[in-house]
Amino acid sequence: MKEPSVTGSLNAAQPYALALFRVVTGLLFACHGAASLFGVLGGAHGGGTVAVGAWPGWYAATIQLVAGGLILLGLGTRSAAFVASGSMAYAYFTVHQPDALWPLQNGGEPSAMFCFAFLLLVFTGPGAFAADRLFSTRTADRGSEPRRETVTA
Repeated sequence: MKEPSVTGSLNAAQPYALALFRVVTGLLFACHGAASLFGVLGGAHGGGTVAVGAWPGWYAATIQLVAGGLILLGLGTRSAAFVASGSMAYAYFTVHQPDALWPLQNGGEPSAMFCFAFLLLVFTGPGAFAADRLFSTRTADRGSEPRRETVTA
């Protein structure tokens, strides 16, 4: 009897590891938005909230909360991750990069990491246990029903 290889076992676990990555990343991103919008978890920038409609903070926090929640659930993951990745790229280049070149120097490590984490999800999809799979399964099931032909005499 052949023993399974480590690579084979890791490949089999890949959708579940990707799902865990998606859930954790989405949760952390949504927490940033909730902190800025509602003042929970320490609030925005050490306390308080972002003023409603304030550019770009309020919009960024709204994207963080909504996109983070969608990514967490695995609902519209690729689209939500694309928007989230773009918002973090914008944050990095407008807020952090003007202060210094490297993320370690300018405090932009979270923005850079979130940007590339979400970009990865754009290309990989949500992994296992995503709400998207509930809807795609139902659609696929309807589309795969056998076609009934009527015979006319």
